[in-house]
Amino acid sequence: MLPRFLLALTPLLFTTAAYAVDCDNATDQATMNQCAAQQHKTADKELNALYQQINERLKSNPESKKLLIGAQRSWVAFRDAECKFASAGVEGGSVYPLIYSNCVTELTKARVETFKNYLKCQEGDLSCPVPGA
Repeated sequence: MLPRFLLALTPLLFTTAAYAVDCDNATDQATMNQCAAQQHKTADKELNALYQQINERLKSNPESKKLLIGAQRSWVAFRDAECKFASAGVEGGSVYPLIYSNCVTELTKARVETFKNYLKCQEGDLSCPVPGA
């Protein structure tokens, strides 16, 4: 037999699972903002995974690793400042999280493509900062 407090929580467990956000058919601002944040989280997760792969390839070159860290920190600062500027016209409004998140996501996706290209470097390509696998 379940304790009473667990019985009281049971509806909450099923309500959360049943309420999946339908981003393809989002019609209200709160849902659109939530979906934009989820898209950014997905892109950021991919970026971080690629960053770790590049970091691993640079383990025998501490100077290049240091340069990567500096470049990434500068890129994050640029991305955040650029998106703050790009969304300044709607700052304080309900659409701001959507506009800001979309900007951050697009710039993150572009950085993902840059990292993917770094990971495709061929051994001996002197124009590429990441050694081939």
